[in-house]
Amino acid sequence: MEKEQFEKLLTENYNALRRYVNFRVSDRETAEDLFHDICLSAVAHCESLRNPESFRPWLYRIARNRLNDHWRAPDAELYTDRMDRIPAGRHRHPTDTLVRETLAGMREKDRDLLILCYLDEIPQKQAAEKLGIPLSTLKSRLLTARNNFMKAYPGEITREKRFDAMLNFPKIMPGYTIRERNDEPFEVVHEAIIGWGIVPRLGEKCAWASYDFPDRILTNTMRMEVTGRAAVHGIEGVEIAAVESGYDSPDNLVFADHTVHRGFIAQLTDTHCRLLAEFHTENGVKQMYTFLDGAPFTDNWGYGEDNCGFETHLKAKGKITRQGNVLTVTENGSVPVIDVCGRFDVTICGKTYDTICLTDAETYDSGVMTETYIDRDSRIVLWRRFNRNDWGWGRIGQLWTERFPENERIFINGETYVHWYDCIYDYILR
Repeated sequence: MEKEQFEKLLTENYNALRRYVNFRVSDRETAEDLFHDICLSAVAHCESLRNPESFRPWLYRIARNRLNDHWRAPDAELYTDRMDRIPAGRHRHPTDTLVRETLAGMREKDRDLLILCYLDEIPQKQAAEKLGIPLSTLKSRLLTARNNFMKAYPGEITREKRFDAMLNFPKIMPGYTIRERNDEPFEVVHEAIIGWGIVPRLGEKCAWASYDFPDRILTNTMRMEVTGRAAVHGIEGVEIAAVESGYDSPDNLVFADHTVHRGFIAQLTDTHCRLLAEFHTENGVKQMYTFLDGAPFTDNWGYGEDNCGFETHLKAKGKITRQGNVLTVTENGSVPVIDVCGRFDVTICGKTYDTICLTDAETYDSGVMTETYIDRDSRIVLWRRFNRNDWGWGRIGQLWTERFPENERIFINGETYVHWYDCIYDYILR
């Protein structure tokens, strides 16, 4: 490959490659050193690349080999001494809660061997040398440990039958009231994907429906289910199947061309929830976007620095103050911002829920403000969307206040946001 073409391809992949390394190595200094080592190695072996279309997989193969060499070095830290050191954050080898809980309940000899050979990815020969035992003995012990893990792992047991039946959501949005309380907002661990409502954990499923205002008419339903474990570029998570159905009116059946089958790969860590990939079929071709794809992914699905995702431990941080429908951003004085903003009684379907309101002003989507009312059980009671008024409605450029003059307004630092639609979850219909 010509030098100029190679340098162009390497430059185009710099950011994605750096994100990949940062995901696998928590120490930024070490990660930066490894990143430059990988780039230098690529340059040194550029003559071995014949097909430019194979550049990215070729580059990541070099990266994976270099990272494996790093973790297999004699002085690399091995996570084998205590259970609380099993890596579970956003770096190195993220593992789901079920794996952690299963390993915690196993005898120490089995647990340490599984961590060494599977989580830390140490080759069996090298693991045997480190443990001072023959390779044949290690293989025998590893087989026993693996069988013991499979017997104890509840994953297959907790996965229920596929979520094929859709709940009968009402055709008209149930009436509700929202009453602000004087009590301080409570803290809650909310592990659902912001904007989607499903927790990325084996066995989870949910369904929700959207209603346009002011007519409160059913427009969309969504069914979501975690279908199994999955990994993207070595980062482990779960796969989520989503089926969205659109209606032209509450009395009509689902339009065939308004039904969208979509999939996600998502990950839950001790502190964050994030999407790693999204895929769907378009014109007969399956399209997939991952966290390494830059803007095509981050503009629609990613969030936070290095796609760290949303925090799962929610509490009021004082970034936003609220008086009725008037909100003031106190952090940096402007959007985007997300924070717990008040405590409210939400009454819907004959039941009153004590909730906190997670207010998102344009962090996930520019021009969009959302309210998520979450109860003490970390379940979503109500989700509401508002659009910033300076949006144009379609090609005619009509303002939202003109399009929906009857709809509720919220004011953030003097900017007007207009209520558009609400979502209710199967949780409140049970």
